[in-house]
Amino acid sequence: MMIRRERAPDRPEILALIEAAFPEGVEAHLLRELFAAREYIPELSLVAESPDGAVLGHVISTRAWIGDTPALGLGPLGVLPARQGRGVGSALVKASIGAANGLGEPAIVLLGSTEYYPRFGFVPADSVGIASPDPSWGSHFMALPLAAFHPGIRGRFRYAEPFNRL
Repeated sequence: MMIRRERAPDRPEILALIEAAFPEGVEAHLLRELFAAREYIPELSLVAESPDGAVLGHVISTRAWIGDTPALGLGPLGVLPARQGRGVGSALVKASIGAANGLGEPAIVLLGSTEYYPRFGFVPADSVGIASPDPSWGSHFMALPLAAFHPGIRGRFRYAEPFNRL
């Protein structure tokens, strides 16, 4: 498996795998909007590709804010159902973290599983001074401070605009 940047011709395959991973359709709709949003960052839309060229998984991080400080919101992350539990998602998360650090981003923030994301260093966002847009999310709202993070980065988190239309 190889992790690489998403390319425009990958999009139908990416959207099909997101629809397979999340049959309710919310994530696929969100992803379509993120691809078209001003907050889209091409360097942070990554695919996991099999040796035969099939797209096995996808993750996107888009521009977000902690108060007035630019940061990243991770998600959606999706893996083909037949490939889940085989390290594809983990490889994508690790690659996202490396790419974000390489770009000098201060933090990655997400709403996700408290069983899954802490293995990558994610902690409850409020423990590092980042307030959730929705307090009911509790400990599922997590952040990963990166190398460029400093204690002065504090405030309410704001996702890319398409998240507000969910």
